[in-house]
Amino acid sequence: MTNFVITVPGTFGTDITDSTRSALESALASQHTDVSESEGLDLLTLNEDGTFSVRLEVEARDRYEAELNASRILSAALRKAGIEASDAPLGPPAVTGIDSDL
Repeated sequence: MTNFVITVPGTFGTDITDSTRSALESALASQHTDVSESEGLDLLTLNEDGTFSVRLEVEARDRYEAELNASRILSAALRKAGIEASDAPLGPPAVTGIDSDL
């Protein structure tokens, strides 16, 4: 298995309060570990125009599985934070880091 850092972009269709942002970051905190933290990557970047990007660390066999898992994790975290999928459409995930013992 390999640890991948996956970046998932998206756009908030509604304003996000500080408490909603905190709830989202809390729901994702377990996916922001050694690789992403050591590289100084922010878990959530929110831009003034409502676009955002989330960087998650995911363990998977390959990049395809890692990207799918990251999208699923982010979608679940958005729901947990009270954000409907229609209010935060996601873009295509991308591998932005890899840590392997190979």
